[in-house]
Amino acid sequence: MKALLINGPNLNMLGQREESVYGSTTLNEIEKSCVQHAKSLNIALDCYQSNHEGDIIETIHQAKENYEAILINAGAFTHTSVAIHDALRIFEGKIVEIHMSNTYARESFRHKSFISPVATGILCGFGERTYLLALDALCEERK
Repeated sequence: MKALLINGPNLNMLGQREESVYGSTTLNEIEKSCVQHAKSLNIALDCYQSNHEGDIIETIHQAKENYEAILINAGAFTHTSVAIHDALRIFEGKIVEIHMSNTYARESFRHKSFISPVATGILCGFGERTYLLALDALCEERK
């Protein structure tokens, strides 16, 4: 299986922002851990991060031809982007929505997700481990 991990805005600042919410691990460290874990699950994983909505949409469009699954932490775009929702609807593979924090235990504006209606599944609240759990779930889903 070939999968794409997409991280949205401000996630490039992990390790430098709100450590009480997101921990001290950097996105680069999370991505390395994910690639290694994916390899152990026989999943080829590529990683992408952007702070720009249009770039994320273009990446999702391109993924349609190259990947069987998308794991996405759209960051704040989760709660605001109908355009990312629509792009994900075009993608024909599995979609796993990821959040490091429990979005339902935070501000009320984080309770609405435009990603959830098109996601195969959602994982949130387990910090950096959420990414690894998402890969495990994706592996189970393909069986």
